[in-house]
Amino acid sequence: MCETNGVRFRTSLTYLMVKAFSGIWQSLFPGLLFLGLMPIFASAQQAPITPVGGVQDQTPPPRPVQPAQSEQKPGVQGMGPGAPVNSASYKVGPADILAIRVWDEPQFSGPVIVQENGRITLPLVGDLEAGSKTPVEIEDEITKALTKYIVKPLVTVTVQEVGSRRYYMDGEISRPGEYPLVVPTTVLEAISKAGDPAPFANTKKIYILRGDKRIPFNWHDVLKGKHMDQNILLKPGDHIVIP
Repeated sequence: MCETNGVRFRTSLTYLMVKAFSGIWQSLFPGLLFLGLMPIFASAQQAPITPVGGVQDQTPPPRPVQPAQSEQKPGVQGMGPGAPVNSASYKVGPADILAIRVWDEPQFSGPVIVQENGRITLPLVGDLEAGSKTPVEIEDEITKALTKYIVKPLVTVTVQEVGSRRYYMDGEISRPGEYPLVVPTTVLEAISKAGDPAPFANTKKIYILRGDKRIPFNWHDVLKGKHMDQNILLKPGDHIVIP
């Protein structure tokens, strides 16, 4: 009987100890678990995020968009800037250079010089009268001549260089030589274009040589607004002489 009671006592004591230890463990486990996981959370926050597969994204940043450059059509070349003349009123003369363009017909297009007899020469067409005609009138002449070879030709004629209308600066002037007479030009304007007279020039005795005539011009008077009638318009072939 005493032995049975001793067994029961040991069993009860063991049960009480296990229960007490279980309660202590349940109360301490959350804290221990939190302390153990803190280093893992800290390292996870500092580590860079990598995509699946462990390879970081190495895509370079996008390049700035370059502005589009103007595209030049192949096979089209300019003939250079034309002279500033009115195609409806300017009268073509010898030594003028005309820029002729026939649409889609390069064999008939290009620069053509006006001959001394006032004619121009085109392939297949031959000689055509151009002297004393306007570029618009020459367009009509070329169009009529090309109808034998082209269906409805589209022709454009411009003056590329003026060679028939020129005047000349001679004597004591900064830039002597010949000048194109493209637009109406007075004597004072011509002197200004040539760089004004030299410091030792006799500007009171300037004259315009027109054929066998000498037309006087007093530069000082014109600058002061006096005797403005002597500031005449130049004609082709005039020579302005500054003694």
